[in-house]
Amino acid sequence: MSVISPPQARTSDARSARPFRRILTIAWLTFHEARRRKVLYAALGLGLLFLLAYGVGLYNLRDIDEMSGNPFLRAEFSNFLTLAGLYVVNFLMVMMTVLSSVDSLSGEIRSGTIQTLATKPLRRWEIVIGKWLGFAAMLLLYLLIMAGGILLETRFLVGYTPANVLAALALLGLNVLLLLAVALAASSRFSTLASGTLLFGLYGVTFVASWIEQIGTLLENQSAVNIGIVASLLLPSEALWRRAAHEMSSPLSSAFDISPFSALSVPSPAMVLYALLFTTLMLALAIRLFTTRDL
Repeated sequence: MSVISPPQARTSDARSARPFRRILTIAWLTFHEARRRKVLYAALGLGLLFLLAYGVGLYNLRDIDEMSGNPFLRAEFSNFLTLAGLYVVNFLMVMMTVLSSVDSLSGEIRSGTIQTLATKPLRRWEIVIGKWLGFAAMLLLYLLIMAGGILLETRFLVGYTPANVLAALALLGLNVLLLLAVALAASSRFSTLASGTLLFGLYGVTFVASWIEQIGTLLENQSAVNIGIVASLLLPSEALWRRAAHEMSSPLSSAFDISPFSALSVPSPAMVLYALLFTTLMLALAIRLFTTRDL
């Protein structure tokens, strides 16, 4: 049996660590590049403006909330406002994810910048993973700021915190990672305009189909329900939001569906697992398409 000598072992460890270091370098550069984009400042400004408007509205509605004199109704009202705020946050995250990452590969391919990066010893799959991690760090930080702002304002102004906050935030974070993987897959093959059109088109289809599924569940129309299920399989983004909203909904809203944010058809845990698998497959597809593309 051959035994690797200590110098050889250190050399082997260094070689195995090099891809990881290169990926972290690409992620760091991507994070700082995204930080300088105007879309980030526009999203931050819009997000802070929304948090201000939400806080002012919540403060003014607090008197109406307290006039009910019923703690049960106050909790239901607070739950509705929290879900409404997080619904807007989820929409902002979708817009932010697509607009910030859709040209990450296609834009650099068009400008020729990627030819400088995609050289040995830097492999193309390391570029894709690094960019995904860099954008993921920035977008998840933005999600924590926005969702945390909504939850903190609701807590301090009306003294309410919804149930299962961590599980819901994890689902919203998974939604970001999923859309980011799809954006990179599209950007690795299509132009920036085509990639953006594809993503917004897919999201629009799944958004409408999810409401068709809800109405179909209410009317007991299985064909309408199947439309929503098929759309969720194509892009499980909206299904993740509905699951997150269900996790935070009050027992009354979940039981009687009295809130517009309560899901008549709740995505199962299997759909969450499918979303994880979908994200992994889209990231693998992005690597495959970018690796085989002629630069």
